[in-house]
Amino acid sequence: MDQSLYSKCLVILSVMGMIGTSSAAYAGGPWRRASATFYGDETARETMGGACGYGNLWNSGYGAATSALSTVLFNDGYSCGQCFQIRCVSSPNCYYGSPATVVTATNICPPNWGQNSNNGGWCNPPRAHFDLTKPAFMKIANWKAGIIPVSYRRVACKRTGGIRFKFEGNGYWLLVYVMNVGGAGDIKTMAVKGSRTNWINMSHNWGASYQAFSSLYGQSLSFRLTSYTTRQTIYAWNAAPASWSAGQTYKSNANFS
Repeated sequence: MDQSLYSKCLVILSVMGMIGTSSAAYAGGPWRRASATFYGDETARETMGGACGYGNLWNSGYGAATSALSTVLFNDGYSCGQCFQIRCVSSPNCYYGSPATVVTATNICPPNWGQNSNNGGWCNPPRAHFDLTKPAFMKIANWKAGIIPVSYRRVACKRTGGIRFKFEGNGYWLLVYVMNVGGAGDIKTMAVKGSRTNWINMSHNWGASYQAFSSLYGQSLSFRLTSYTTRQTIYAWNAAPASWSAGQTYKSNANFS
């Protein structure tokens, strides 16, 4: 094969790998009913961090437009990063016209077994419930309401730039927090490839983190990611340089649509 043609083929294959096995954009889901409360104050300081592992949500790009999910919605962490459009309904505390707001799932609202599910135990299974930041709650209803009925639906996550990977672990254990995921916003499975290894399947740790028990120091790292919702697969080639280290975050050029 002509060397020039061969090089062009490699470029095309690389681009196809970035796009994934399907380029269809996530269209979202149907409207459903749930309830919503809020936690923290107007600064959203108390909502930083969370079970998904995104850390400082301002630094991670999520800001105050976030929510903790009840156990049913949290889905063992596979809902981390998903985006929900929420509007207040059927309450005198709803703002006029029932405006909607979009939030990202970043935390879990744990069950409160000491309270009835309809009187304080809002996040008990099988309830679908959103514990919003106060700024997010105040976009749809009077915060003095405390709890409101809502309609919600999954929507596509609109992100700027590629998926980001925050590294933790040590020489024999790589823990990766996956952030800034577009499209459906979620991850089902993940694999890592060092510049001197084949693909290594990673296991789901908790929230938005995935782990590999392998020595990968000194190698540039690529990732294969499959969406939990759409099953679309994309490749983030050479997302981290050979000089990568724990505690650092690396930006890729790949993302879901």
